[in-house]
Amino acid sequence: MSNVLRLALVDPSDAQRESLKGMLLGMDMIWLEAECSRYEFFADVVAQTHPDIGLVAIDADPQKGLELVRKLASSSPECAVLVVSSSSDGNLILQALRAGAKEFLTQPVRIEDLLGALGRISERRFGAGENRPRGCQVIALAGATGGVGTTSLAVNLGCILAHEERNAVALIDLDLCLGDADVFLDTIPDYTLVDVAQNVTRLDFTLLKRSLTKHASGLYLLPRPVQLEDVNLISPEDLQRVIGLMKATFTHLVMDLSKGYSALDQIALGMANHILLVTQLDLPCLRNVVRLMMSFNEMEGIAEKVKIIVNRIGLDSGHITQKKAEETIGKPIFWQLPNDYRSMIDARNNGVPLIEQAPKAAITQQIRQLIEVLTNDGGQGAEPSDKKTGFSGLFKRWSSKSGK
Repeated sequence: MSNVLRLALVDPSDAQRESLKGMLLGMDMIWLEAECSRYEFFADVVAQTHPDIGLVAIDADPQKGLELVRKLASSSPECAVLVVSSSSDGNLILQALRAGAKEFLTQPVRIEDLLGALGRISERRFGAGENRPRGCQVIALAGATGGVGTTSLAVNLGCILAHEERNAVALIDLDLCLGDADVFLDTIPDYTLVDVAQNVTRLDFTLLKRSLTKHASGLYLLPRPVQLEDVNLISPEDLQRVIGLMKATFTHLVMDLSKGYSALDQIALGMANHILLVTQLDLPCLRNVVRLMMSFNEMEGIAEKVKIIVNRIGLDSGHITQKKAEETIGKPIFWQLPNDYRSMIDARNNGVPLIEQAPKAAITQQIRQLIEVLTNDGGQGAEPSDKKTGFSGLFKRWSSKSGK
């Protein structure tokens, strides 16, 4: 476990210590080395176990807690001290940092704040190279329009990722009204996104996994709500916390977005490492790609994460060429997937992913290679084209043919 952060925890409050343990247990990047209920003994625990991180909750006795931080900074300088307190008093935070704390988090600890602190400690401990602890890679799939194969790609990408034993993979169906990822996987879930979102503050990693539906491939599914009226029960803040919790639990998180690009979809886009925009080489799809990219360019940090995925290549010889499509959208096509209607329809109708239904099919192999590119080199791909968007001329030609 050379690339895992080893952590020791001290908190005299049994309830708070159990709550912190619930957040930490199950994290792939964390190994809970030791726990302690007395400040007086914790320095010896650290000296014996040599953890990378010493988490000190100081609410039980702030002065004793700060004195412990000073002692750890002196006796175990290789241990990064992370202080947790329900107080947000600036003077207390300053005292903790001066005592030697590397990070300060306020109770109740938010998953995203804990992940950020652990990430910074990890970078200082292991650097930014290959030896750093493995974080979660978040992939959002969006469609240029309905019916382009976004859900098919999301489900099969997740199942192929989960086929590797070293991966822990989850799929969130964010098409809250008409999502059908559960149909693709032939599952009847017990819980949905609404259940998890409404209880996210009370969930730990074990309960989270129990709330998800596990497919035979190893993929965990968090499906859309059953009732349409339940859609409004999920707020952007709820979804942000759900994604944060799942990022801390899994090595890969796949999100199948709706075609409405709602506030919830925008939260997912912002938290993703990669945004796969699925389209086909026809005019309506390319027009929507241009419109979407114009909007993404106005959203901080979104446009540079977008990768254009062209689906069903070879479906129709009359489709627009790749060169013309790239001129139209002003951005290179990142990946192409072949049209394999028979394999895909059989997989969907049988509720069996491609990795099981047609493991040697061309489309299955192309999705495998796409995953390799995304996971091995970060999916940077080619640089965006410098050519101006040629959509206006293409749109005029379409308008004249349509008699508009």
